[in-house]
Amino acid sequence: MDGSSCVSGSGAGLVLTSPDGWTLEYALRFGFKATNNEVEWEAIITRMIIARHLEVQKIKASSDSQLVVGLVSGEYEAREDSMAKYLVHVQNLKSDFQVFKVLKVSRAENS
Repeated sequence: MDGSSCVSGSGAGLVLTSPDGWTLEYALRFGFKATNNEVEWEAIITRMIIARHLEVQKIKASSDSQLVVGLVSGEYEAREDSMAKYLVHVQNLKSDFQVFKVLKVSRAENS
């Protein structure tokens, strides 16, 4: 997943790949102003909701946002209220899955 935020708007791209090799690709455009980190959170949440509807039990997600990955993994503590709210939402969604991991990747690997 990858997200972007700029003056003209924000959005994210998601690619879900099964162990068998089939893929689903999504392009998301958000109708609200968001920071790059908020867009990354929205992408994770959307991915989790789609996976839940597909009855997926194990998710391994990648993100180039060190902050988001650090918060989800418990390595970082949320200092901003908005980041704490996103984290709580993701933690609530995690209970729907047997395995949920978010891995940090470089921006080059995430495009």
